Amino acid sequence: MGVFDKVKNLLNKNEKKINTPLDKDQVSISSNLNKQTIASGIEKTKSSFFGKIARTVAGKSTIDESDLDDIEEILITSDIGVDTTLKIINKLEERVAKDKYINTSELNNLLKEEILSLMHDFNESNINVNEPYVIMVVGVNGVGKTTTIGKLANYYKNQGKKVVLGAADTFRAAAVDQLVLWSERVGVEIIKQDMGSDPASVAFDTIQSAKSNNADVVIIDTAGRLHNNVNLMRELSKIRNVMGKVIKEAPHDVMLVLDASTGQNAIEQAKQFTQATKVDSIALTKLDGTAKGGVVIGISDQFKIPVKYIGVGEGIDDLHNFNKKEFVDSLFN
Repeated sequence: MGVFDKVKNLLNKNEKKINTPLDKDQVSISSNLNKQTIASGIEKTKSSFFGKIARTVAGKSTIDESDLDDIEEILITSDIGVDTTLKIINKLEERVAKDKYINTSELNNLLKEEILSLMHDFNESNINVNEPYVIMVVGVNGVGKTTTIGKLANYYKNQGKKVVLGAADTFRAAAVDQLVLWSERVGVEIIKQDMGSDPASVAFDTIQSAKSNNADVVIIDTAGRLHNNVNLMRELSKIRNVMGKVIKEAPHDVMLVLDASTGQNAIEQAKQFTQATKVDSIALTKLDGTAKGGVVIGISDQFKIPVKYIGVGEGIDDLHNFNKKEFVDSLFN
């Protein structure tokens, strides 16, 4: 048995049932399938992260202070981020200082526990079943925002929900055209206006139409420009305010879409958007094609924002609920 297999066998295996937003009785993805999906989606991250740790502890029965520098470097180069890495290392140092050393089994269990403690779960809002659930989607151009909206629409429609899309990115014709194509592909209604129209006006019309037609879910696209924080804040605030005039609690979820393959750039984008608006959840795209999946941990810890969905493929069904325990289990198992 190789070192990699030995380290893998040190960890416990767990499964956890996921909750589906809006209607917990309509879970469209089984726990086993979601666990397999996450495991497959983070294979490159796991190979990079876990492989480096395996090589670090190769031939060793215990880990002391001299090994922690190597582990710190592994965490940072896995795109977990400096601040989050230091929190993890500090916990390991406390344990080593107390016992003078830790064995390899304890190392992995401590890493696992600490990473879990730094990540956050998404808490679903109290939803008025008599009004649509409104999701406002934000993110820079090129991260897969419009595609994520299309997949979300498909996800909710498959649960039997009536979905309406709002094309409030009125600055890019391609964004509106792409969203129209997704609405046709999924078979859901879309509300749009002429290019250059006021995005807040599109959002208002979308929610008003959704409410009058008894829709269950509204998903609003927004412009992905990081041209100026002040202008971005003003624009997003205006959209939020007009939503609240139709449905008091709207938007129920401001979802930030980030591209996992950009690593630390994703953290910078999260910083920009959290300064411009309240962000409730994150959808992380392109997780299957990168070894930089550790960014999930850093973002969740640094901004106290849970990852709600992960994109792990090109297909229409390749958007899945994210479960932090299943993520960590898959990373270590």
